[in-house]
Amino acid sequence: MLDTDRLQEYTSPVHTDLEIFEDKLNDYLRGDSPLISSIARHLLKSRGKRIRPAFLFLSSRASGNYTEISVDASLAIELIHTATLLHDDVVDESHLRRGQKTVNAQWTNLISVLMGDYLFAKAFKIMVDINSMDLISAVSHATSRVSVGELRQIEETGNYALSEEEYIDIIADKTASLFNVSCETGPILKKKDRSERRRFAEFGEKIGTAFQIVDDLLDFVGDADITGKEIGNDVMTGKVTLPLIYSLKKVQESSSREIVRHLKESNEESFNLIYNFVNENGGIEYAYKRADELCRQGLDQISPIDGSVYYESLESMVKYTIARAS
Repeated sequence: MLDTDRLQEYTSPVHTDLEIFEDKLNDYLRGDSPLISSIARHLLKSRGKRIRPAFLFLSSRASGNYTEISVDASLAIELIHTATLLHDDVVDESHLRRGQKTVNAQWTNLISVLMGDYLFAKAFKIMVDINSMDLISAVSHATSRVSVGELRQIEETGNYALSEEEYIDIIADKTASLFNVSCETGPILKKKDRSERRRFAEFGEKIGTAFQIVDDLLDFVGDADITGKEIGNDVMTGKVTLPLIYSLKKVQESSSREIVRHLKESNEESFNLIYNFVNENGGIEYAYKRADELCRQGLDQISPIDGSVYYESLESMVKYTIARAS
């Protein structure tokens, strides 16, 4: 089954929510200038999988926390996510995302940064209209975490002594923070108590962390036609991820130094050697196992709500998080 087919199946109980989301997104991106409209059309043409809105809708409906403003909240979070991607592509000097030119490649770095700023402003305007200080506080905190994670990742580029714990902290900030707030949004909007909010936030945190581990795994085992970026690009440009961290810790220092030397050479032959090294030392298998463990821990946080079609789809979405790299 194709990736998109699986997603459509898993998100079918919230299909109407996602359709309303897409309609509202189109309205919000109908620009304030011809340039903004052109960029918006470009972004909508390569729309992502809408993972965060799907988790927000499914977790909210499964727990009875869905409200008439849930779609607006998901819209704000997705606009922030898109803004961070625009800024990411400038930082990474990326030319492709989801199989098409990035905004910075199609236009300029300056335009990409400013469009990201525009989306941030749109997102916070939506939250002001929702009029929930708790939501504004939670989303602001998540957005701050994204920035910290991105800065930490840049800071640790080429640091092959990075520990697993440090890596998890970075990806939790960079990626899991928006999953966290997406899943916490239902209890926030329903004004549930702190313990309920914490359970759903922790669920999102675990799933988001697993999602990024699998994303990093795709750099080793992915299909460029599906991921939209060349295999090995991350690891050969100094990004230190879990499969490599685990494998480097498994071998003696002399072997580790030799691998680091190849990492710094950055060519196709070196990547093949790195891939074999990571695979033979169990790095790929370990990353799968770690992601699966986090997913199970996440589901444990919300397990009392099982028994509905929404929860079953939520479980399927969690499994999809791992299956993307299978």
